[in-house]
Amino acid sequence: MKLHRYLLWSLLMLTVAIIIIISYVYMINGNPGSPSAVQVKAVNKTHIILLWNWPFGTPFSLERCQKEHSNCIMVANRSRFPEADFVVFHNWELALSHTEQLPLNLIRPEKQRWVWLTAESPLFNGNLKPLNGYFNMTMTYRRDSDIYVPYGMLVPKNNVSEEPLENFIPKNKDKLVCWIVSNHNPKYLRTAVYEKLKTVIPVEVYGRGGKGRIPAEDLLSTISRCYFYLAFENSVYKDYITEKLWYNSYSGGAVPVVLGPSRENYEAVTDKDSFIHVNDFNTVEELGVFLKNLAADKERYASYFSYRRKYEVRRYEWCSWCSRMCKLCPTFSSLPPYKVYEHLDASQNV
Repeated sequence: MKLHRYLLWSLLMLTVAIIIIISYVYMINGNPGSPSAVQVKAVNKTHIILLWNWPFGTPFSLERCQKEHSNCIMVANRSRFPEADFVVFHNWELALSHTEQLPLNLIRPEKQRWVWLTAESPLFNGNLKPLNGYFNMTMTYRRDSDIYVPYGMLVPKNNVSEEPLENFIPKNKDKLVCWIVSNHNPKYLRTAVYEKLKTVIPVEVYGRGGKGRIPAEDLLSTISRCYFYLAFENSVYKDYITEKLWYNSYSGGAVPVVLGPSRENYEAVTDKDSFIHVNDFNTVEELGVFLKNLAADKERYASYFSYRRKYEVRRYEWCSWCSRMCKLCPTFSSLPPYKVYEHLDASQNV
């Protein structure tokens, strides 16, 4: 009888212990089948990002991501390929020898994602057809990329400023239009537009084919003396809007005259009243006359800086590659389902 009571007591205590343990586990992790538990698990997982090739062969520090994102480990040691969740390949190096740069001789872990990274427009990406069928994600300036890494963006201020617009305009302007260009290729559309524009109004040109290269430390101060800056892209493709707008124009304090994708494309990423689009005019001659008249109308010219009251300009330097790759870290929990780009070339040539 005593043995029977002892067994019942032991069984009761064991049941209580199991209930306590299960309750503790649920309290810490949540219901394993609930969405919240799945989300916690995804957020807490540490992901390894392997940079397969240094962009343009220039190494840089990878420590920034670890400091900003605890769920992210970034490495450049190829020996860690078997444990990497993501492997990032910069296209410039791939374009030189295509699949020879890919680790096709290694056993690729199941569901390891290969990320195709580029800062260039399709004109300079080379032939992408040999890369079809290998990549799972794209990381580019295009808004439809899996990881969107633009050259810049407007970030709303916490409080709208009431400052006079004149405070946002450099005071030392003594040139109507300036243009800094390193590649004065006569085949580019921007070159043809410039050749016509300079017959209507004076254009100060720096760089190759102009007054010579401007030291980096003098770039913005030179542009600040100009009313307008020719933010002309070297090629016209969807979303291809570079530092010519985000840095040279906006940071330099000159109103950008843009040549690139459509006005609608620019308006999707920046303030519609902060720039002048070449396509707004029937002829380049009309554009030249407009710029000359606008510079003389101080109040109307100042209106192009009204965005400064509401936004800060945030620019991403493509030379700061680590900050680009860090964009992967906060998106782990919202990444698209695993997929393969069977036609990588077609997805970019738009």
